[in-house]
Amino acid sequence: MAFLLRERFGRFIVAKTLAPVAALLFGIAFLLAGNGLQTTLAPLRAAAEGFSAIEIGLMGSGYYLGFVVGCLVGPYLIRRAGHIRAFTALVSIASATVLVHPLSIHPAAWILLRAVTGFSLAGIYLIVESWLNDRATNQNRGFIMSAYIIVNFATITVGQMLVTTASIHDFTLFAVASILVSAAVLPVSMTRSDQPAPIAIVQFRPIRLFLTAPVGIIGALLIGVANGAFWSLGTVYATGRGLDSQGAAIFMSVAVVGGAAMQWPIGRLSDRFDRRTVLAGVMAAAATVSVFLAMLPLGNYGLMAMSLAFGMTTLTGYSVAAAHAYDRADKNAYVEMAAGVLLANGLGSVIGPVLASALMASHGPEWLFLFMAIVQGLLIVFIALRVWLRGPASNTEKEEFDVYSTAPVGGAITPEPKSAATAQRANAGPDRTTPAIITDVA
Repeated sequence: MAFLLRERFGRFIVAKTLAPVAALLFGIAFLLAGNGLQTTLAPLRAAAEGFSAIEIGLMGSGYYLGFVVGCLVGPYLIRRAGHIRAFTALVSIASATVLVHPLSIHPAAWILLRAVTGFSLAGIYLIVESWLNDRATNQNRGFIMSAYIIVNFATITVGQMLVTTASIHDFTLFAVASILVSAAVLPVSMTRSDQPAPIAIVQFRPIRLFLTAPVGIIGALLIGVANGAFWSLGTVYATGRGLDSQGAAIFMSVAVVGGAAMQWPIGRLSDRFDRRTVLAGVMAAAATVSVFLAMLPLGNYGLMAMSLAFGMTTLTGYSVAAAHAYDRADKNAYVEMAAGVLLANGLGSVIGPVLASALMASHGPEWLFLFMAIVQGLLIVFIALRVWLRGPASNTEKEEFDVYSTAPVGGAITPEPKSAATAQRANAGPDRTTPAIITDVA
């Protein structure tokens, strides 16, 4: 009886906590399922239409370039139109963009369309994450944002797996992706929740951020180079190694599952040791798995096992780099550092697909992972140099790892480590944060 009472009470607390943000979570679930489907479908269909590896790589770079621009411009759109109207407009653009793909099958058109999608998604992420932060309190922030991260990983995986339900040559999958993206408007536009406070615009000083946390910024940049290449060209590699479109979708989804499973364990490990050393170790493991994927004669099951290991290593690196950057930042500069890490990762993601696709076009699909291993090796060398030049962050400087402020799934989470949150409330009294994004570059 006591167990049943505790279980029912726990469910009540969960429901009560998530009720104010349920509409947002449902909206982002539909959106990311549609985007996950599109992200996997677009390169598969492009390859089937005869696009070259370089053209598919440029599609990936276009998406991330649009994402970076969206991070810079999005706050002004939201301040002008408000969260709900901006959300509706951006979702409409993203939905329409999906349907243009099968109507205009040309590399240049698809590169532009992926850039528009990236721009829209950046603004949508900003709206949702700033709204969630505004609705959360100090007592439930971790739970709400962790629920958001779970929704992200789960629905992206579901969206990728939807590729297996129909032929990539038909219009059907594009229509399904558009329907899912469009459905995101319904719960958000009908919510009775108040819109969050206006987004603050604060200064962004990239050189100062680099000098403050070199490993955090360079780590985010090089991880973006490697991971951006994977997200853009992973399906090209998979089909080049003999998988069909369904197998390629499973290959990508397994990597997401591996990355999601290891975010928290790797983050907690970095709490106990120098995060730079942990990051170097993760990158060493990632480089090893990348070499295996490039060089070993793997069958279908071997590819899936290596994809899982790849996700568990490579896709956890961004979280550790971001956490290290926040450790080095001043208490009043967390938002600026968050934007610096995000933009460094985005710029790296623009560069990576172009370089990797050129190597793949010249030497074969296995060069995707050889390229990634080289980039990861460069990061290890840089970390070793920084460890030699500067000691680790002290225990008083380090913040406890928060998966919701470091997970590589969003675009604009405002990190608020516990000590900073406590200090802010002690000085100002409010229980909610005012979302802030840096677009004033100095």
